[in-house]
Amino acid sequence: MRDYLKNRLKEVGAIRYGDFILSSGKKSNFYVDIKYASTFPDIINAIGDLMVNMLDKKIAGIACMELGGVPLSVTLSLKSSLPYIVFRKERKQYGGREEYIGSIHKGFQYAVVEDVTTTGNSALRVVEKIREKGGEVSQVLVVVDREEGARENLLSSGLENFTPIFNKSELLELVR
Repeated sequence: MRDYLKNRLKEVGAIRYGDFILSSGKKSNFYVDIKYASTFPDIINAIGDLMVNMLDKKIAGIACMELGGVPLSVTLSLKSSLPYIVFRKERKQYGGREEYIGSIHKGFQYAVVEDVTTTGNSALRVVEKIREKGGEVSQVLVVVDREEGARENLLSSGLENFTPIFNKSELLELVR
């Protein structure tokens, strides 16, 4: 399944060279567009199949930051029958002004899902928000780790279970 997914990411053009600015603000000559790749049903299904097999058994829910984590959370929720939570990048300024959609239960274990990690800051924001509400995060699942500090940053915040499907170095070989 990993080989299938890796090949499909290449086929659809989700792995690219060029000049890019990442959400971390860093410049890069390599970009993996999992948001785009997730628009293909077979790709999001393959990601879900891989992630559901990586999921700790003690997890009671899935959480993500909008936008890239949403299709991943929905797919993983459907495959695991676990509820999910979507955090907004900014609190709504209308209606109930919610910061997130879903339910966080005190003492429950959550897995945070991300499309791509560079520094891990987006995942850490979700972790902090869940902890503030009394939940616990014991796992971060990611499609691609760019190997630029995310693992170390998550470890320093007490998260020992950081599980990428791919590391950047595995995908670089596809486009060289």
